[in-house]
Amino acid sequence: MAIHTRRTQGSYAHMAMFFSFLVIASFFFGSPAQIAAGMQRILFSPSNLLTDYMEIAGVGAALFNSGTIGLLSLLFLRITDVKMDGAAIASLVTMCGFALFGKNLFNSIPIMLGALLYARVQVIPFRDVVITSLFATSLGPLVSELSFGLGLPRTIGILAGYAAGVMVGFVVVPLSKACMNFHHGYNLYNIGFTAGLIGMFAAGILRMFDLQVETVLILSCGNDVTLSFFLLSLFMILLLSGLRQNKWSFHGYWKLMTYSGRLRTDFVKKCGYGLTLINVAIMGMIAWLYVVTIGCSLNGPTVGAIFTVMGFSAFGNHPRNTVPVFLGAFLACVVNIHEPYGTVSVISILFGSTLAPIAGYFGALPGFFAGFAHVSMSLNIGYLHGGMNLYNNGFSGGFIAAALVPLLLAFDVRKGKRLQLREKPDKTK
Repeated sequence: MAIHTRRTQGSYAHMAMFFSFLVIASFFFGSPAQIAAGMQRILFSPSNLLTDYMEIAGVGAALFNSGTIGLLSLLFLRITDVKMDGAAIASLVTMCGFALFGKNLFNSIPIMLGALLYARVQVIPFRDVVITSLFATSLGPLVSELSFGLGLPRTIGILAGYAAGVMVGFVVVPLSKACMNFHHGYNLYNIGFTAGLIGMFAAGILRMFDLQVETVLILSCGNDVTLSFFLLSLFMILLLSGLRQNKWSFHGYWKLMTYSGRLRTDFVKKCGYGLTLINVAIMGMIAWLYVVTIGCSLNGPTVGAIFTVMGFSAFGNHPRNTVPVFLGAFLACVVNIHEPYGTVSVISILFGSTLAPIAGYFGALPGFFAGFAHVSMSLNIGYLHGGMNLYNNGFSGGFIAAALVPLLLAFDVRKGKRLQLREKPDKTK
């Protein structure tokens, strides 16, 4: 028990250092006065997709918002005594990623309050739903849009936004469990699919009263060199920390890459904390290398996508199950009408990693096709929720997995696989 406690404390310390690194780095990109002014713009922004906080508030304020969100999320997990497992790491790092282009304290708090209310009504510990509540802040733009984006009187807008946020937090837990059955655990961003359904319903109601909610495209550029230095420093710190935990070796990494990644594949529990950090660093490097090689700008959405890939590298993603999906998504971006090096195309490719379990279970070719299909869906589905669901690709991934998996199961003839693939996913947490 004492050993487990020390390991948990150590992993919390690593996450605290990760987020503190973001906060400290923010002051290399802006003065305290600039960051304070930028944070004000972030908090009062409608924040729907794609609103790059680096553009509207500056790189320093965006990184400060990201690190602060991470530290406060970590505090929530610590207070509720949540173990630092793969799901916790995925939720924390994903929070940081989307805090660069959509999440902030103002629009996240009511959703978490709604989840707390749900726990009280159901008489269960908040610990059981806190990770889900962190992911559910993907609907933060719904709160911000109602508060600041629809032209409502300020007081009425804020009250409406917070009421909607509380309702989202209250219903997201039971809905997410039901949505797992829809895609059978082959879509890693399950809350993204759940949030997409809620966002679609909310956008429909608003449009019914002639309150139009549309996606936007506000992007920054010109920060590639400094952000690359920042990211590479972060990857190196994570890699060295993982190697130190794993006795300065990559021993066991191949075993990690034999897991399919289907929900819930927790690499911390299955392979150890050290190997998990190594995988997080390697996947971050792969995602960064793709962005800079293709010639896309490093901005809030692309860095946020890199962070998300890193976070889920503790909870399902690894090179063997993710690269085939990336390749299929890349081909789709090359042959479609969109620029393959544009931000929207690039993040569609990186977020296509939500379908990595398909490649992990069924093989590289089905994973390749899943990535191709994902791009066609993700680039056209944002209208349904008006950009109010930050996890648009999780919404898309749910439909792709639900359509492909029954077909793949029907024609899968590999010996000994049929029974295993038909098992229900673990729906704990």
